Amino acid sequence: MRIKKALGQTNLSRRQHLKKTAKFLSFALLFTEVEIAWGAKILGVRIWPSEDYTRITLESDTPLPITQQILTNPDRLVVDVQGLELNPTLKDLVAKVKPNDPYVSQIRVGQFQPGIVRLVFDLKEPIKPQLFTLDPVAEYNYRMVFDLYPTTPPDPLMELVKSSARKESALAKSNEEVDLIAQFATKKEKDAAKTPVTPTAQAIPEIKQAPTPTKYQRLITIAIDPGHGGEDPGAIGSLGSKEKHVVLSIAKRLKDKIENEAYMRPFLTRDGDYFVPLHVRVQKARRVEADLFVSIHADAFIQPHAKGASVFALSQMGASSTMARWMANKENASDLVGGINIKTQDRQVANLLLDMSTTAQIKDSLQVGNSVLKQIGGFAPLHKGKVEQASFAVLKAPDIPSILVETAFISNPQEEARLNDDGYQDRIAEAILKGIKDYFSKNPPVARRATT
Repeated sequence: MRIKKALGQTNLSRRQHLKKTAKFLSFALLFTEVEIAWGAKILGVRIWPSEDYTRITLESDTPLPITQQILTNPDRLVVDVQGLELNPTLKDLVAKVKPNDPYVSQIRVGQFQPGIVRLVFDLKEPIKPQLFTLDPVAEYNYRMVFDLYPTTPPDPLMELVKSSARKESALAKSNEEVDLIAQFATKKEKDAAKTPVTPTAQAIPEIKQAPTPTKYQRLITIAIDPGHGGEDPGAIGSLGSKEKHVVLSIAKRLKDKIENEAYMRPFLTRDGDYFVPLHVRVQKARRVEADLFVSIHADAFIQPHAKGASVFALSQMGASSTMARWMANKENASDLVGGINIKTQDRQVANLLLDMSTTAQIKDSLQVGNSVLKQIGGFAPLHKGKVEQASFAVLKAPDIPSILVETAFISNPQEEARLNDDGYQDRIAEAILKGIKDYFSKNPPVARRATT
């Protein structure tokens, strides 16, 4: 009897112990889940304003679910981030809004509920937001991306037409003068043919006429494409130089030089530090009806002694060298680093567009590429003495000659220093311009039905 009673007490104590253990494990599991949900860390917050759109990026160590709603009167975007507690890094987002941001006037951040942080974007005008997340890539962890697009996007062609109206008028007057000069020269030749020549006539020294200026039917539009930007820094040199800053500086120098040409007008695919997807760069060039697309980059390679400038054109048959293939793969990965929303329909349009490149476009691209490479080789070392070819996504506009200029190797310490030199940047821009002018002097564009 005592043995049975003792055994019963032992079994009871075991059951109680097991219940306590189960409660403890349940509590520990719940605590762990709460820690997982609420223990996420915000590693960085960034804002990239531009006329095209404003991008806000929150980088975290784990993916976080987000919800959004658009409110009016006044216009604002409300975003709730779950599994997060307010911290100083998030609060820094408030101070990062710039006064010249076209779409965001201010950002308010607060702890809406336990484990939920609310972001309120006060807007300057109605917007169409695209919110998406990005998996870790390159130097980044998980990213939450808020792209705020205007409901009425700016029209780059109309802006270009407005900015070049005076130049259009001046070109028309110049063409009239060219016609008058040509008519005068023709009349003079006819009069000379009618004048009888006598043996006693005193020889009159021939007066050489100045060459007739080239006549262009319309302004030539040059799309200048500074590579990378925003979330995508491009290659980074040993001194910390970022490709996106160097190439934007060179692109702006080239833009200024083209502005000074009477028969040309420039268009920048980006004019500040923000990201532009590869297919959007192509679409922008086509939207302004560009006659030439010039993408500007700064090389990087795994070996620091690699050096020299290069010019690339598109290839449909594979890369012309292992280096060219490596370069194309690196540049084509820009969308992954910069952050593209692959859920949008634009991606399908991009894939269709980038498969339309033609043989004629490549032939013209090689011609202008050779002209530019020759000019650069007049003062700078070249990595290869001919235009290379590879499947660069940014060169696949089907109806626009397109080249990619690698201005030097930023991964080479000596060339990195050169790329940061104002004089070198200016000479590179000048060489590109001379190459462009040489090409169009031999291949002037035809008149369009509707002059822009």
